[in-house]
Amino acid sequence: MTYREMKTKVFTLIEEAKKGESYNTSDADIEAKMPEVTNQVMFELARIKKIPRYVEFNVKAGNRVTFADIAKECGMEVYQIDTIKGVDCEEKALGTVFKILEDGVLEIECSVYPERITANTSDTAYEFELSEDVLEIMPYGIAADLLKSDSSSAYGNIYAQRYENMKRYIDPRYKQTTFKYRGGVAI
Repeated sequence: MTYREMKTKVFTLIEEAKKGESYNTSDADIEAKMPEVTNQVMFELARIKKIPRYVEFNVKAGNRVTFADIAKECGMEVYQIDTIKGVDCEEKALGTVFKILEDGVLEIECSVYPERITANTSDTAYEFELSEDVLEIMPYGIAADLLKSDSSSAYGNIYAQRYENMKRYIDPRYKQTTFKYRGGVAI
């Protein structure tokens, strides 16, 4: 989904779509808030249903690999390291630095934060990296935050309740756990 499509969903939901241009609004205050509010909701949802990345490094014993190195390789800010395989290493600094103990290929599965939206972000070029289920919930969170300071409307609270309810049913998994038995099982 593009940023334009998300704006269309939000502005249509809160009935602020500019006539003939559903992806835009004539309310300058809402338009100004849109990038930061979108980031806040997007980052919250990315911590519930994470954005996975896989990275490999050719390493030598004695090398150090940091969150910054992993982020540079991923092209995104690292949120959390999930698994490290391939070579033996020691974790330092609460698992943000890895001292390599042998030569080989370091394999890292991690979760990353999405790319931030700014006032200069292209509506059509920006593609959200969140999963489809989360993208369908996101407009309610954005709408709630955009309208929460509007005392003349109770819609902010209505959208906030709907958003919180929908968040409870997000399945954070991308796969089911499976087991393979080789050679049979004696029971």
